[in-house]
Amino acid sequence: MSTVLGPVTLVGQVVRLEPLRPEHAPGLLLAGQTPEIWEHLSVQADNRQALDDYIAAAQQAEAEGREYTFAVIAAASGRVLGSTRYLDVNHAHRTLEIGWTWYVPDTWGTAVNAEAKLLLLRHAFEDWHAIRVSLITDVRNLHSQAAIRKLGASYEGTLRQHRIRRDGSYRDTVVFSIVDGEWPAVEAGLLARLAR
Repeated sequence: MSTVLGPVTLVGQVVRLEPLRPEHAPGLLLAGQTPEIWEHLSVQADNRQALDDYIAAAQQAEAEGREYTFAVIAAASGRVLGSTRYLDVNHAHRTLEIGWTWYVPDTWGTAVNAEAKLLLLRHAFEDWHAIRVSLITDVRNLHSQAAIRKLGASYEGTLRQHRIRRDGSYRDTVVFSIVDGEWPAVEAGLLARLAR
């Protein structure tokens, strides 16, 4: 069993996921200028100071083995498209969450998210031997819920007053998961989507 979940670089046909580093900041800053990106996230890294803090916090969590954050890069052009991460990593129980995913809007509805999730899930299940991957989102984020369902994840429930949003309101969180026995079917579905 591989004990290394991260930091790693994951390479596909459409995207490359690189461990998030300060040198990604200019591209991320450019990618993150649309306010809708941040509507349901607990951070808003659309200015240089906020982005530097975002990257520093991600690197600290990586050093502690709690999270592994990626810059999502277009394989063909090298353009920075956004970010995603492994978080809530539990090495003892081989469980984790994939989340804090955001992309520049012109990639929404394209192969970018499907391939990024394929790379992340394949590495988690096949290399690290995860038994469970969870994906969660704000109850208000219907776009994200639809994207998670399209991956083939199973709805598990809604956590009431799970977080406090940036505006101070209470957030209910919708929870989905994929377990190791479901991974082959999920992978087949993602590969079929990408082949279209």
